[in-house]
Amino acid sequence: MTLNTLMDQLRSHVDLETIASNTQILTSVPEKLTTENISHAANIAEQILKNDSKNAIEAAVATVSQLLDARVSEFNSANETLTNITAGLTKTLENFSLNGFAVQPNIAVQNISLNPDSTIAFFSAQTASGSLQSGNINVAENDSNNANNIEVQILINLTKNSSSGNRRIGFVLYQNDKFFQSKNYKTHFNHTKQVISGNVANATVNDVKIVFKPKYNALEILLHDYACVFWDYGANDWNTTGCTKEGNKQELSCRCNHTTNFAVLMSFKINYKYAKPLEIVSNIGSGFSIAGLVITILFQILTRQTRKFSVTWVLVSLCTSMLIFNIIFIFGIGNPNAKNSGDVSPENTALASDLADVPENALCTAVAVLLHYFLLATFMWTALNSAHLYLLLLKTLRPIPEHFTLIMSIIGWGVPAVVVAITLGATYRKGKPLNYRQEEFCWLAVLDDEGKVSTKKPMIWAFLLVVAVILLFNIIIFVKITVLVMWKENTNLTSNKKKSFTTKILGTLSVAVVLGITWVLGYMMLINQEATNVVFSILFCIFNATQGLQICILYTFKSPIFKKKVTEMLSFVSLPDIPVYLHSKTYYLTKFRLKKTNTFETFRPSETFSEETSFSSNDQTPTKN
Repeated sequence: MTLNTLMDQLRSHVDLETIASNTQILTSVPEKLTTENISHAANIAEQILKNDSKNAIEAAVATVSQLLDARVSEFNSANETLTNITAGLTKTLENFSLNGFAVQPNIAVQNISLNPDSTIAFFSAQTASGSLQSGNINVAENDSNNANNIEVQILINLTKNSSSGNRRIGFVLYQNDKFFQSKNYKTHFNHTKQVISGNVANATVNDVKIVFKPKYNALEILLHDYACVFWDYGANDWNTTGCTKEGNKQELSCRCNHTTNFAVLMSFKINYKYAKPLEIVSNIGSGFSIAGLVITILFQILTRQTRKFSVTWVLVSLCTSMLIFNIIFIFGIGNPNAKNSGDVSPENTALASDLADVPENALCTAVAVLLHYFLLATFMWTALNSAHLYLLLLKTLRPIPEHFTLIMSIIGWGVPAVVVAITLGATYRKGKPLNYRQEEFCWLAVLDDEGKVSTKKPMIWAFLLVVAVILLFNIIIFVKITVLVMWKENTNLTSNKKKSFTTKILGTLSVAVVLGITWVLGYMMLINQEATNVVFSILFCIFNATQGLQICILYTFKSPIFKKKVTEMLSFVSLPDIPVYLHSKTYYLTKFRLKKTNTFETFRPSETFSEETSFSSNDQTPTKN
């Protein structure tokens, strides 16, 4: 026995109760139903609902409830035949609601006969474990039931008239919208959309108020907007004509001037976890880095006569790009959209999708572009610095190529601009900013719509891949310089001219910092183990937030020229001598003491104690001559 066979029996006027019972049995496993099965079962249920057999009608409503559990894909791929059949079924259910009662897990049919003086009919319902139950459905001539847990309610306000007929109002509540497949409204999220209808007999409708409290996963999505709609049988789609919005995001309230099948179409936005303001460590580290970079740039420019121009230019360019990046990062990395919760639009406009586009934020996109450019420029200058050090230290007999500084400038500032331009052209589209940047903060996009790392996003191929190549080049140069220059023993040097261990360590650190080797820790953060990830994240934050400060210490504060200049500047400061009396000698604790040789001293024995002060073996108090 098949549903097709039952259709033939229905045409032959075979026992309706048997046909209805068998149809219910054949549709008891909804997930296995095909589009054809749904069409036959819906057609059978519609025909049975037009008859008066109570048992057959009960089985038919149960069949309708089971059809609402069928796979949504079977309804999405439906042809015009199924659309017409479901339209006929819902119209039949509206007519049946004026006199019939039925409650099944996915559908409830109720009606009320109004007293002559009554002008209000009220229906409310709430689900239990996702199903409708008789005890959770209320029908009355007033709206006294205002429980907070009510999920849907409809209030029909009638106009008083002199009609002597029995005024009846029927209600039908569907747990989802599978019988109402829209061609214009596309769904992406798994959330239910209840549909409720009101049908009035022998009365004139003044207005209808509908309230929905939909359920959805608020941890993943947030309501952005909604539209009050009714099902237009002429267009076989949702329509907003005659309906207005009156609610908010907590209670979706609508008011319409007619009765039919009502619903609310909702649009959601992803519940982005916006980045919190920078932690204290990052703030302090970045602040010190900015100060250190400014000092380094000024020092390199003011003392440029003491070294080759190319050396100064490379380091100043590197520090400049790093400085601009740090400033933009501190003041612009946070997305202004994080502060914009947004209210629903007062206009009742039909929605095209349940996924709301992220609001265009030109400032955040511009910040992402600038961060992308200046960070790439920073890495490009580290690579040029590697090449420059290689030529100076390992190719000392070969002259530096002509126009080397100009060539480096074109590469250092030009190549990142080309990469950023290509990335923008390939990914950014008006109204779709998240193809290029993230929403959580103003940086390159890396995750797809499902929250997974995607190679199609620019973070992978426009940043990580480029930086990985640069870091690999820098590491190779770093190893060669370290092994062949820093740590290589020269037997021709006397022992007092050989480099100390501390000097070698400082030299190695200087090269590592200026070549950006510590950024390797960023790639270690990609290791998918929580404990390891946390360790590398902390190290990455500490080393790279303070990279500018490290450069300042190693290339400015440790410089002999800087020490000499500071000594000369502070030599003009006159500080009094503070004598400390010991058993045999007096020591002066002064920061600076002028001598003809301008030698920097911090702690030295007095050379004139015999002329100024006498000591007693029993009393250490000085006695003036």
